[in-house]
Amino acid sequence: MSTRDLTITVPVLARVEGEGGLDIVVKAGQIEQLALRIFEPPRFFEKFLEGREYHEVPDIVARICGICPVAYQMSAVHAIESIFGVKTTPWIRKMRRLLYCGEWLESHNLHIHLLAAPDFLGYKSATEMAAQYSAELKRGLSLQHLGNAIIRMLGGRSVHPVGVKVGGFYKAPSHEDVRKLIADLRAAIPQAEALVRWTASLGLPDNHQDFVSVALHHSEEYPLNEGDLMSDVGLFIPISEYEQHFREFHVPHSTALHSLLHEKPYLVGPLARVNLNYAQLPLSVRLNVERTAVQFPSNNMFHSIVARAVEVHFALLEALRILEQYELPDRPYVEVTPRAGTGFGCTEAPRGMLWHTWTLDERGQVLATRIVPPTSQNQPRIEEDLKWSLEAMGLDHSDEALRLRAETVIRNYDPCISCATHFLKLNVLREG
Repeated sequence: MSTRDLTITVPVLARVEGEGGLDIVVKAGQIEQLALRIFEPPRFFEKFLEGREYHEVPDIVARICGICPVAYQMSAVHAIESIFGVKTTPWIRKMRRLLYCGEWLESHNLHIHLLAAPDFLGYKSATEMAAQYSAELKRGLSLQHLGNAIIRMLGGRSVHPVGVKVGGFYKAPSHEDVRKLIADLRAAIPQAEALVRWTASLGLPDNHQDFVSVALHHSEEYPLNEGDLMSDVGLFIPISEYEQHFREFHVPHSTALHSLLHEKPYLVGPLARVNLNYAQLPLSVRLNVERTAVQFPSNNMFHSIVARAVEVHFALLEALRILEQYELPDRPYVEVTPRAGTGFGCTEAPRGMLWHTWTLDERGQVLATRIVPPTSQNQPRIEEDLKWSLEAMGLDHSDEALRLRAETVIRNYDPCISCATHFLKLNVLREG
C-alpha cells in the first residue's frame, strides 16, 4: 500500500475563486471510495435576505454569481411576481428572454474557449492555446462580448446588472442601441455556426454513460425563463412540485449541497437541455448540428461542450429575432402591489436549472427563501462520472494522468464552484 499526494495549481485561472480536492481509494483495480471535496465559505445569502424589501431582491441576488447574475434575478422576480399576482406585458417577457440570451452567450463562450477547449486540445491554459488557436479564441471572445452588450443594454452594466425590477425593467433600450446590436448580431451568425462545427471536431473522448437529464420544458419554445420540469425518465411536473421529487442534503466531505431526484443523481445544464428540448431549437440550428458527427440526444458527457455551442447559436438567433421586432414600450414595467404568500421561480441558468422559493409578508418583506443552484444539483452526477471515467480510462495510469482526466471531467460540468479550474489536490490510495 502506498499513498502519494499530488498538488496542481493552474495560474491562468486563479481569478476564479474556490478550492477542492478529490480522494480516491483503489482496491483490486477498482475505485472503492471517491469523494469530490468542495471548500466554499458560507455566504448566508438565504439568511441575510430575510427582512429585505421585495424591491431590493433583484440587486442582491445578482451578487450571488458574477458569471450568471441574470439567472438569479429571473428566478427571484418570477417567484415574487407569482406571489403578488403580477401579469407582465409581452414586451417585458421578450426583454427578459433577451437578457437571458445575453447571459448564455457570455457564460457559454467563456467556458468553451477559456476553460474547456484547452483540455481537449492538449494545452494547460487558454494563454498557451492562443499561439495556435488565436482565431478561435478571438471568435469566442467576440461572441462573449455580444452577450455582455445585451446584458449591459438592459441591465445598465454587464456585471451584476441593476436594470431588473419586480414588474419589469427600470429603463427601455433606445432604438439606436437596438439597431447597433442587431447589426452586430447579424454579422456574428457565421461565427456561431462555425463554433458548433469546431467543438464537434475537437476529438472528444468517447464517454458514453447512463444518466438522467433534467431541464425545463416549454411546448412552444426552447426553455429559458418558463416551463415545467421534465426528465428523460418520465418526470413532468410544475415547478411548484420540485420539493416533492428532489432532495438536497449535506455530505461530510463537502460544503456544497448534493441533490438527488427520486434518490438518484441527475444532470442539469446544456447537455440535459439539448437532450430534452432538441425539437424546440430553430431549424437552422438543427441543420447546422446535422453537419457534424454529433447527434442529440447524446449520452456522451463530453458532448456538453457541443451542446453549449449549440445554445450559443440558438441564443444569438433568438436575441436577433426579438430585437428585429423591437418596439419602444409606453412603460418598461407594470405596477405591483405587495401581498403575503409563497411563490416559486425556476429558470435555466447557463449551468442548468435554478430553482427558487420565496415567502413574503403582506408588506413584501422577505420571510424566507430557498435557492437551489445548478452546481449543487450536479454534484452527485460529477462524482458518479468521475468514478466511471477514471475506471474506464484505467487506474494503472500515473497519478498525473488520473489527475488530468479528473480535472477534465469536473471542468466539463462548468461548475460555479471553481475547484476544477483553480486548484485540485488528488490523493490516490492504492491497495494490493
